[in-house]
Amino acid sequence: MTRIDPVRIGLIGAGRIGTHHATTLARRLGEAELVAVADPRAAAAERLGEELGVDWLTDPQVLLDDPRVEAVAITCASTAHADLVVAAAKAGKAVFVEKPMAMTLADADRAVSAARAAGIPLQVGFNRRFARDFAAAHDTVAAGGIGTPQLLRSVTRDPGLADPAGVPPWTIFTQTLIHDFDALNWFNAGATAVEVSVMADALVAPDFKDAGLLDTAVVTIRYDNGAIAVAEASFSAAYGYDVRAEVFGSAGMVTVGSPAHLSTAHWSAAGVAAPTARADTDLFTDAYAAELAAFCAAVRAGGPTQVGGEDARAALRIALACIEAVETGGTVTIRDADRVATGAGA
Repeated sequence: MTRIDPVRIGLIGAGRIGTHHATTLARRLGEAELVAVADPRAAAAERLGEELGVDWLTDPQVLLDDPRVEAVAITCASTAHADLVVAAAKAGKAVFVEKPMAMTLADADRAVSAARAAGIPLQVGFNRRFARDFAAAHDTVAAGGIGTPQLLRSVTRDPGLADPAGVPPWTIFTQTLIHDFDALNWFNAGATAVEVSVMADALVAPDFKDAGLLDTAVVTIRYDNGAIAVAEASFSAAYGYDVRAEVFGSAGMVTVGSPAHLSTAHWSAAGVAAPTARADTDLFTDAYAAELAAFCAAVRAGGPTQVGGEDARAALRIALACIEAVETGGTVTIRDADRVATGAGA
């Protein structure tokens, strides 16, 4: 058997999700070799680098210029994603970038164009596509197992808001529901989202509504093939991280996901108790590893990736239309005209 050399990866962004990805690359994947981590916050970069036994630095460009680095994982603040994708492409590095890839359609186009011009693989971190249950459901839909999709549903419920003051405006659309938008687009492949309506409010932390924090939302999406989708999100799942989806069609239905993290259950006089995942990194541990493994495979094969820049752009179009719908209080036609969304977390 021919041995395939691991892909030498540098990671930019030593926050929560960056730490998880770096640990996966360094300790779980034989397909990858973590070479270095970079973060402008020296303490964060040093902590992660020392913990994993790799080089650490504060200037991402130095990492991009490192000849040892074949590919980069961009896991820093979302507002920096597009610029870093472009810089990495110019440096000839393959790119894995966390969602959202960009905060405006113009920046999304810029990132996609840079990757295409450089001929490098570009993958975006929509991890649900790599979860076994979501992938099985998608394959069933793609094989015609439920007929023509008519009604779709996607749910994301985060466990809570540790610091509402630290959550940027529109996070619920650009950081959270963007996963749902991508999943719905993926399940309804070949169709294009054309219209959205939104109901959203601050029910978890109402004191922060005036600062622009919405923590509860329901989005209705109409597609050009007639299908109607609903995506909902909340930041107050007391029982743990909860992600589910459903596709109903002319010949049946498929459902996927459960808040339960383990298949064990405790039955007693008090009732039935089942453990739940407290965080996304608990529920989707294997999916996070699978998406990075798929990225490494694409790098070795020279691309393409399973979820690329155009997929990220399609989800962003919906997120930006949701913001407009909240601002105008009406139903919004999804279009390619650009607007700016603000937000930070990866």
